[in-house]
Amino acid sequence: MTTTATTASPRGLAGLEPAPDGHQPGWLGGVRRAGIEWVAEHGFPTLKDEDWKYTRVGPILDVPFEPAVGGMNHRLSSSAIDELAGDLGGTRLVFVNGYFAPELSSLTTLPEGATVTSLASVLADDAERLEPFLARPLPPQHHAFTALNAALAEDGAFIQIPPDTTIAAPIHLVFVSDAGASPLVSSPRSVVLAGARSRATIVETHVGSGSVYLTNAVTEVVLEDGAQVDHYKVQDEADTAFHLAALHVRPGRDSSFSTHGLALGAAIARHEVWVRLEAEGAEVTLNGLYLPEGNQHHDNPTLIEHVAPRCTSRQLYKGVLGGHGRGVFNGHIVVGPDALGTDASQTNKNLLLSDTAEVDTRPRLEILTDDVRCTHGAAVGQLDEEAVFYLRSRGVPHQEARGVLTYAFAGEMVELIRVGPLRSHVETRVAERLAAGRVEAGR
Repeated sequence: MTTTATTASPRGLAGLEPAPDGHQPGWLGGVRRAGIEWVAEHGFPTLKDEDWKYTRVGPILDVPFEPAVGGMNHRLSSSAIDELAGDLGGTRLVFVNGYFAPELSSLTTLPEGATVTSLASVLADDAERLEPFLARPLPPQHHAFTALNAALAEDGAFIQIPPDTTIAAPIHLVFVSDAGASPLVSSPRSVVLAGARSRATIVETHVGSGSVYLTNAVTEVVLEDGAQVDHYKVQDEADTAFHLAALHVRPGRDSSFSTHGLALGAAIARHEVWVRLEAEGAEVTLNGLYLPEGNQHHDNPTLIEHVAPRCTSRQLYKGVLGGHGRGVFNGHIVVGPDALGTDASQTNKNLLLSDTAEVDTRPRLEILTDDVRCTHGAAVGQLDEEAVFYLRSRGVPHQEARGVLTYAFAGEMVELIRVGPLRSHVETRVAERLAAGRVEAGR
């Protein structure tokens, strides 16, 4: 199936729609139509929408995007992917403009019964396998961009891990945008199914080149009882691009899920995380580091719904902001009436490196029951000048002293990465961002 933009009106994203395809199953056609109808009825979010009050999407809507299509020529090589995304040593699926690129991918031997493939191949061979996930009702923070993903997504990753199976090496999903003369929008949709007591590490890397493009991605992770999934995401898009993404997680009983996000690129980037803890004893950890500089805007909305008893959630987000960069942390924890014994904490810390940088931080707790342990807090500040003076008094130049202290603040998040090659890659990228005064005042 291919998508197309309507040509009668230059409505940008509002004019995109699925092309007719008689080969798709009826349920999928219904999902796509429902997505387009949702956009037509509700429109795109504005500053009046509570969850979007700090993020203007007008610059995105002003661009006359065209949908990316499969089979487009690209200028990429495996060595270029290594340089952009790093080589983590395990299975790697590469998607160019949202479509699987087997010539750039590396498929290693997997345990018996495990599946790591493209979503398009599953839709072609066994579409009913995906119906319970692609056709289910969307979460409460559903909006026009997730609706568009449901309507336009044709490819992405599909990962299924059998019960009692461990995949030791990380599974690396690399999404590369290679835009040409026309602004392109890609809509990858990925599904991860972790069987009972299985173990796996999933890494998403989003990179790209080109003047203007939009990545509009959705990833869904479902964990059965006792499963453990460690998820990492590196957003390193071109600074002229836009990146909108949603991560939806449904953990099973006594399961464990962690996600660690790094936001470096894009003119406007938004990575929302939604977790519904509806099985007793589940644990979830959300960590994030965002480093907007120049005129970049990085938005980090999270929603954790504690529905079942005795679940645990931890959140730690840090921002380092320079130039005219703007960051947003909009964290929301809801503890339902039956979620007795909930243990939840939420922390957001921000370091402003210029007088023109700005951050909006909004940690929230909504508790509808007793017998819980919940905390939340936020902090915004600048570098400690006494610490800078201390380093300078020992011969460290002023700019280098600021860099040492800044990296120490951000380095806590980097050290949480447990995949060695990925940690080395992230260390390099963060150091490059913070080095030589790139995030100094006014730059």
